[in-house]
Amino acid sequence: MSWEIKQFKIMNFLVKVLISTFAVLITAYLLRGVVVPDFTTAIVVAFVLAVLNALLKPVLIILTIPVTIMSLGLFLLVINAFIIQLAAYIVSGFEVASFWWALLFGIILAIVTWFLELPARRGPPGHRSQHHAPPGY
Repeated sequence: MSWEIKQFKIMNFLVKVLISTFAVLITAYLLRGVVVPDFTTAIVVAFVLAVLNALLKPVLIILTIPVTIMSLGLFLLVINAFIIQLAAYIVSGFEVASFWWALLFGIILAIVTWFLELPARRGPPGHRSQHHAPPGY
């Protein structure tokens, strides 16, 4: 792999962590049952969530396939809440009042992150994505 590709991947990861940091801050501001005291803690929370989602979440999904299928995928929300509570246990200063606050935090965090990532999905100005092209193009 060339140095430019490695640089791009590292930069892409850092941008995603930064977007997640702002999403964590916004979501914690909206929910009284979640405490993120400062920007540094939000960065650590975003990084820990990224690592847990990359390493632990796939294992949990595989182990809970039957329950996930029977719940029509809703059990994935429980897995997300568990990962958020685990992050709260790991990160000093990040507090989640209960499982239900973790569940709500996960849902709202996903929505806020989606909104914050919208500009990056559209591409540079003047760029037309195939997904947004009118019929006939």
